[in-house]
Amino acid sequence: MSSAKSVSTTASRRIARSRGSADSKRRAPVLLIEGRLAGGQDHHGRFGPVDRIAKSGKQVPGFGLHVSCENTNVPDMGSMDGTATGAPTANLGFAQLDLDRVARTGDPEVVYGAGKTPGHIVAALARLHEAHPDRAILATRVNEEAREHCRRQFTDIRVDDLAATVTIGEPPAPRGGVAVVCAGTSDLPVARECATTITVFGAEPDLVVDVGVAGIHRLLAQRDRIAGADAVVAIAGMEAALPAVIGGLCGVPLIAVPTSVGYGWHLDGLTAMLAMLNSCAPGVLTVNIDNGFGAGVAAARIARQTTKTMAPS
Repeated sequence: MSSAKSVSTTASRRIARSRGSADSKRRAPVLLIEGRLAGGQDHHGRFGPVDRIAKSGKQVPGFGLHVSCENTNVPDMGSMDGTATGAPTANLGFAQLDLDRVARTGDPEVVYGAGKTPGHIVAALARLHEAHPDRAILATRVNEEAREHCRRQFTDIRVDDLAATVTIGEPPAPRGGVAVVCAGTSDLPVARECATTITVFGAEPDLVVDVGVAGIHRLLAQRDRIAGADAVVAIAGMEAALPAVIGGLCGVPLIAVPTSVGYGWHLDGLTAMLAMLNSCAPGVLTVNIDNGFGAGVAAARIARQTTKTMAPS
């Protein structure tokens, strides 16, 4: 027993040392926006590129964006860097934006706002919109401070405070429809994140609210509406029976989203997720807890493909 413990401890130390070494090699100074942009060098002594938008502080046409910085002595090495595959990226110092994603997947990169400063989010949104002026650019999980900052910086903007999303630019014309069905009003933040994502990714969301199985007649009254969609996203917490019931009522592609909603301790949504993964109804695909964004992307792509295959030749 002691021998096994010794081996385990030695292995853990080796892993920790290995991780620490790798982290130190990868770590580079972060270049912050909004008055704190500063130059820095990586472990090779090289300055990181800074996007021209962030460095100049000039206004972006149509958006009223201003990004200021105290230290403008950072070398401007350009915003476009070739990667190993030749795909274009925009190096903002704190992020490398994937400008080629729309060519590979049909959809531009989305800004994940959690953990980013308001300046990070504004700079990333502006640069992505500059690269894709004909597409809507989405930021998710944007906190209240950052949402207010975005409102001040952009003119062509749509903010959903409940979903914590920010969108700039016009979404594409919708192809196909997705029914976004949530069990209760408490699930609305996830449902609205999902609906916004579906819009940005080129399909039409139809939000069906508060039709949980505790009042099954409410769901049955919406059956035809749900069955007429090209895809369905079913969102529920607690015991999460909604997706299984919908799966037994209609044969539309169905994505289930468990939420961290319920009385008492529901293991932060794990009970809902396990229930959905073990659905008796066949064809229920489950994403992670509270992941309205991931479900929205998948549902929109299903709806778009369904419309494409049904289009007259």
